Amino acid sequence: MSQFLDRLTFFNKVKEPFSNGHGITTDEDRGWEDGYRLRWQHDKIVRSTHGANCTGSCSWKIYVKGGIVTWETQQTDYPRTRPDLPNHEPRGCSRGASYSWYLYSGNRVKYPLIRSRLLRHWRAARKTLAPVAAWKSIVEDPKKRQDYISVRGHGGFVRAKWDEVTEIIGAANAYTAKTYGPDRVIGFSPIPAMSMVSYAAGSRYLSLLGGVCMSFYDWYCDLPPASPQTWGEQTDVPESADWYNAGFIILWGSNVPQTRTPDAHFYTEARYRGTKSAVICPDYSEASKFGDIWLSVKQGTDAALAMAMGHVILKEYHVDRQAKYFRDYVRQYTDMPLLVKLVRQDGRLVPDRFLRASDFAQSLGEANNPEWKTVGFDEISGKVVVPNGSIGFRWGETGKWNIEEKEAGGRATTLRLSLADIKDEFADVSFPYFGNIENEHFTHSDHASVLNRRVPVKKLALAEGETLVATVHDLFIANYGVDRRFGGENVAKSYDEDTPYTPAWAERITGVSRDKIIQVAREFATNAEKTNGRSMVIIGAAMNHWYHADMNYRGVINMLAMCGCIGQSGGGWSHYVGQEKLRPQAGWAPLAFALDWARPPRQQNSTSFFYAHTDQWRYETMHTSDILSPTAPPGPWDGAIIDYNIRAARMGWLPAYPTLTQNSLGIAKQAADVALEPKDYVARALKSGELSFAWSDPDSPQNFPRNMFVWRSNLLGSSGKGHEYFLKHLLGTSHGVLGKDLGEEGRERPKEVRWHDEAPRGKLDLLLTLDFRMSTTCVYSDIVLPTATWYEKNDLNTSDMHPFIHPLTGAVDPAWEAKSDWEIYKAIAKAFSKVAPEVLGVEKDVVLAPIMHDSPGEIAQAFEPKDWKKGECALIPGKTMPMVTVVERDYPNLYKRFTALGPLMEKVGNGIKGIAWQTGHEVEHLKHLNGVVTEEGPTKGMARIDSDIDAAEVLLMLAPETNGEVAVKSWEALSKTTGRKHAHLALPKEDEKIRFRDVVAQPRKIISAPTWSGLESEKVCYNAGYTNVHELIPWRTLTGRQQLYQDHLWMRAFGEGFCVYRPPIDLRAVKPVQGIKPNGEKEVVLNFITPHQKWGIHSTYTDNLLMLTLSRGGPIVWLSEVDARKAGIVDNDWVEAYNANGALVARAVVSQRMKEGTLFMYHAQEKIVNVPGSEMTGQRGGIHNSVTRTVLKPTHMIGGYVQLAYGFNYYGTIGTNRDEFVVVRKLRNVDWLERPLQGATPAVEAAE
Repeated sequence: MSQFLDRLTFFNKVKEPFSNGHGITTDEDRGWEDGYRLRWQHDKIVRSTHGANCTGSCSWKIYVKGGIVTWETQQTDYPRTRPDLPNHEPRGCSRGASYSWYLYSGNRVKYPLIRSRLLRHWRAARKTLAPVAAWKSIVEDPKKRQDYISVRGHGGFVRAKWDEVTEIIGAANAYTAKTYGPDRVIGFSPIPAMSMVSYAAGSRYLSLLGGVCMSFYDWYCDLPPASPQTWGEQTDVPESADWYNAGFIILWGSNVPQTRTPDAHFYTEARYRGTKSAVICPDYSEASKFGDIWLSVKQGTDAALAMAMGHVILKEYHVDRQAKYFRDYVRQYTDMPLLVKLVRQDGRLVPDRFLRASDFAQSLGEANNPEWKTVGFDEISGKVVVPNGSIGFRWGETGKWNIEEKEAGGRATTLRLSLADIKDEFADVSFPYFGNIENEHFTHSDHASVLNRRVPVKKLALAEGETLVATVHDLFIANYGVDRRFGGENVAKSYDEDTPYTPAWAERITGVSRDKIIQVAREFATNAEKTNGRSMVIIGAAMNHWYHADMNYRGVINMLAMCGCIGQSGGGWSHYVGQEKLRPQAGWAPLAFALDWARPPRQQNSTSFFYAHTDQWRYETMHTSDILSPTAPPGPWDGAIIDYNIRAARMGWLPAYPTLTQNSLGIAKQAADVALEPKDYVARALKSGELSFAWSDPDSPQNFPRNMFVWRSNLLGSSGKGHEYFLKHLLGTSHGVLGKDLGEEGRERPKEVRWHDEAPRGKLDLLLTLDFRMSTTCVYSDIVLPTATWYEKNDLNTSDMHPFIHPLTGAVDPAWEAKSDWEIYKAIAKAFSKVAPEVLGVEKDVVLAPIMHDSPGEIAQAFEPKDWKKGECALIPGKTMPMVTVVERDYPNLYKRFTALGPLMEKVGNGIKGIAWQTGHEVEHLKHLNGVVTEEGPTKGMARIDSDIDAAEVLLMLAPETNGEVAVKSWEALSKTTGRKHAHLALPKEDEKIRFRDVVAQPRKIISAPTWSGLESEKVCYNAGYTNVHELIPWRTLTGRQQLYQDHLWMRAFGEGFCVYRPPIDLRAVKPVQGIKPNGEKEVVLNFITPHQKWGIHSTYTDNLLMLTLSRGGPIVWLSEVDARKAGIVDNDWVEAYNANGALVARAVVSQRMKEGTLFMYHAQEKIVNVPGSEMTGQRGGIHNSVTRTVLKPTHMIGGYVQLAYGFNYYGTIGTNRDEFVVVRKLRNVDWLERPLQGATPAVEAAE
């Protein structure tokens, strides 16, 4: 009643003063507050995450109101870690908190888009022609083709309907497969762990087609080859919670607070607990201020610093005093006690290969693979023995592939580390030295190129005569220049001597004082000795982006191995760069690569591919002589870098797609016509020249890649090293290349590759990109398809930073006309199956694949590799040349195969990393869970994979990490090889089966599986190498141990048998362009570095308005105050950086925290936001990779040699870029290029 009366008397209310007259009473309506109150109302909260390559893998609450995502906050319901550890949550960062901006922003790709010129030609052709014929009429007409490829990157998109664009894509793929071969259709998508089903959608389509899936870890330069070289494993790492268990942590090139934001609290909590920390990086980074000591190392000289620290550790803990824990560890878990042959070469004694059982009379009793079994001296018996665990025990026999301290006959052993006590003599052994190479930007010493150091040796009688041998241990210490009182040259009696690799020597090279080097090395090792290995190095990609990255990493790995840290909780190397760990990998792979229908898939290492097909090899400035060792054995070490890649491809070491000049769909028929098996025909035809490798002539039109899919990636705006070469040669559009190729400069050309005086421009017929935002790659594409955001689809996500698997969930339906990746590729598959019968039916596809790691083929050539092309050996598929397999492609039924689980999972089973098991039981489960195909046809009765959730259930059911029953089977399979029982590691979880709805409810911890070298346990944090050390499972190397000596011929030829310091290389990219176009401003030459940034994850978020607002609103570069003064640059000036590869434009951030001589451009800033034109190129400013070029390293091309054998994203060439230097100057005229494109041919008419 009072409310009613109040209303009647509202206008007559007495307004009395209050608060001593300071109070104010108003009569205005408070409805305006609804704008705030309603902002935070929501209808539901949905769990999802972000599919960014950040390692975060954070669980988020997505708030939805009226079918619209309104905002997101961090989820806080992770299962507890352990009572004695901090929790993994809260997880998240400012970047993730800004993601919902994308959903309804102007950057969102809302409709299928196509280049209007292409659409005009298509519609005209389709009036009279069938789809494949219509596409043929466009791409075989040079004028029509040039009409649309020449304007890539210059706008001109129009909307199209889904049915029309998928028909175009299907027709292009069918035409390409029929005309050139399916291996001319390629696809690039990175980091499956970000969104496993979305990756699998595209890779499954490509694999069913016979297309090529491109690698990413090696191309991104995320994962170091040093990891496979040492462990036969590509970068397995501890979870971040294990930092808390460490007693000493070095942050080496890793900026944890900035780039590992969700996990940085473990670093802080460890420090509160008493862990000491050293930070090593050139600039005063976010991490530096948290260290107890900061070592400001000269960029690119990390290997010198690591070698000096190793010198201290060896001297004080292995020579002057022999720490028992360290000695026992290196004896059992490293190759240090194994014997190496020494050979005379040019009057010098140099280390050769590992001694093998086959070198002795009767092969020391070993009948199976004796050439792959390494040997050592046993202290107990005094004899040379064959210890268990080397690769020869893995293939062809069972029960002895373990690292128990036993020899092959079962007797206990204690392997001798040093021959000093039983030596026959001391010998001066020669080691290569590269620290004397002159470079105007780096300090060098004047030591000789060959350093002789004295080593105890023994004479052994072998089947072919007497030889001298030494242990890896003795050679290893000698390589570090540690004085063992054996006499001789080049050893240091004091840390103050300028001898490689003393602290005094390193001080000159690295700029770090010797006192700091000695202090950190001692504290690191002392802690490891006291705690049995709980010293840790957190390391990042900063170390991996140098040409000689292997030396950086192996220097650090050596420190960890000599201190017994690998495989110990709280110790080891914690290498974090991105969302590396695809935890349910064994279940994901059959789905992703259609292994349920055909094997093997075509998988290509991207670095070599892009080097060849963007024609970056034509501009190579590095000579083999620049990197060859002064102790190189005799061999064919001449030729260009691409020549080595060609040799590697034909010997079966690396993949090379397109493989043959001839269409792979016709080869099986050609073989049948001459009554030969395809593999025998291919070998014979390659020898005769009837068949030829496409990469021997990559600039011939028949060898071009023709169709390219890009999804979940910004290839052209982020990872594309040599960006301007992509634009010039692969896309055929405007570019900023400033340098000249080998032909124009009259320099020596490759020997293995046919040279064309005029390089092709525009190899691709079709570039197709799927994205939710208009990225740089989209801008250059011919077709752009709108994909669902991370809040609009169902998927799975894991990280290496924590052991949980959790979902991306469709909180709302995809906006506008967007679709999930799974639905898009389903639509493309359906369209392809509809148009394919025009030219394709059931075809036999001959697939050439490289010799694979973790297969019997990895023991292909035991000693010196032989090249069949030179007549050194016969062509034997899978041994001296690629493997040859015939795969059936049912093109009219590709869609049906895409949406059903194929028969091979029942007939053949599943496996990973050389371990195999049967999966029939799991297939039956999937039939009940997903339902079966009821439609008539080749897939009737098979398990359905119709939706993205169906696909998620397939990988969850098949993976040992998410199905306890499969985990037990996989451990039991491994036990047969090792002769040890391992199933107990998964038995407690045998009945656990994680379903998609389970992870939607709460993140779930994965189950321990032999896929990985650590354990998921309530007693120990996940730590890489843990099962090797504690379960005595060998590392997957030649020796079965952590292999610190690399004995392959190519490794020795390029001076990397042992770890050495190798300075950055001179890429000669500055002087050819200096002064060619002055603008009147002063110039300075700086080392160009591209660290990971604060305001984005790679290129994602860099165009996000919220992140742009927090940073400077567009591309920036950082330089020191000293360098800025030299060039007359002040903070926020527009500057230009350029070299022979191209140019970029950005604003300058002048900062005290920067090291003199460096220019930082944080990776990766889009050129579509606030970027003016370059004065050098006349093109819009470029991206960070506009001034880089891919340069390959021959040692990364080795194959068929155990751990140095190819595996997808495992071993291969890497895309380094930090050896580059650029000229930096102030931009005199800021030109926004706001005018019509010059030189563009006007379109005749708009698309109808």
